[in-house]
Amino acid sequence: MDVKAIREQFPILNQEINGHPLVYLDSSATSQKPVSVIKAVEDYYKQDNSNVHRGVHTLGTRATDKYEGAREKVKKFINASSTKEVIFTRGTTTSINTVAYSYARANLKEGDEIVVTPMEHHSNIIPWQQAAKATGATLKYLPLRPDGTIEMEDVKDTITDRTKVVAVMHVSNVLGTINPIKEITAVAHQHGAVMMVDGAQSVPHMQVDVQDLDCDFYAFSGHKMCGPTGIGVLYGKRELLENMEPVEFGGEMIDFVNLYDSTWKELPWKFEGGTPIIAGAIGLGAAIDFLTDIGMENIHEHEDQLIAYAMDRMKALDGLEIYGPEQRAALITFNLTDVHPHDTATVLDAEGIAVRAGHHCAQPLMKWLEVTATARASFYLYNTPEDVDRLVEGLNKTKEYFGDVF
Repeated sequence: MDVKAIREQFPILNQEINGHPLVYLDSSATSQKPVSVIKAVEDYYKQDNSNVHRGVHTLGTRATDKYEGAREKVKKFINASSTKEVIFTRGTTTSINTVAYSYARANLKEGDEIVVTPMEHHSNIIPWQQAAKATGATLKYLPLRPDGTIEMEDVKDTITDRTKVVAVMHVSNVLGTINPIKEITAVAHQHGAVMMVDGAQSVPHMQVDVQDLDCDFYAFSGHKMCGPTGIGVLYGKRELLENMEPVEFGGEMIDFVNLYDSTWKELPWKFEGGTPIIAGAIGLGAAIDFLTDIGMENIHEHEDQLIAYAMDRMKALDGLEIYGPEQRAALITFNLTDVHPHDTATVLDAEGIAVRAGHHCAQPLMKWLEVTATARASFYLYNTPEDVDRLVEGLNKTKEYFGDVF
């Protein structure tokens, strides 16, 4: 994998921040975009801009072909069995909320259980809190081991015949934990529960096969995988989606409308009310082409090597605590002793290094870690060992700046 050649396709990386070459280590929040994705969106607006599905003119046909072509690319990318199982949404949050509203509220009742984990992003906790309040169901949490991993013994002890929904992230955006989704799904199904997976941090970095995982729902966002913001995907098994009601009503998703009743289009369009996110879907399709050309196995191998190097370098720093397991995805969440992570991020930014600082939309996990906030460096296909070296140099300068606490 030629990382230098890949970096040249990301124009934003070729700039200085505060007089230093940019080192972008915040891809877990959003990835940068290659020229091919930017051009695909630009070309749509310059050459093909039209609404989809409703027109018979040439522009409408071209726009529709590109939009539905992107759906076909998603299907192949995650190995869904049909494009009817691929719903375009605004992102992971919208996808999870769609399941929480349309499936959970229609199928849960008092005494039922929803099982999640304390490591979840807020977008995979709050919708289930609201579903539990609306239905009388109980929210339960899988326990975490001290290193931030999940043990299957705990899964088997927590999921019961009363469990109707299990919602777990594939990869933690804080700990880097890669959860055993296939095994958890099997346990959920043994008890008759459906499995909802937050794949926001997995789909950009590893090959995901939803049929192999056998999960019932899988959600991810385009902007974390080199695509545009504002576009995401909800995968759902066809038999479940067929029996779910739409959550948005209006144009595009209807079959027939009468004065007092209406019927809906078939899948996937019944869940895509209104003018869809056409340019975003086309951009996502271009991002999938870009990642596929490089190869997801190559990307995963590159990130494995990079995170191993980064862990070795950062563990050698005195006064730095790393959170999460040894085996992890391509991110490191950490704190310097007695230095607020916002201060750490500010000093690093002065050196041209972009990291994330805060609670990372995971306040229950911060409480479990017994911290209020952390700093996070997250890596992607365009990062290099030299980026890691710059990060370590920046952290040493941070320690020098706050020298009185070390």
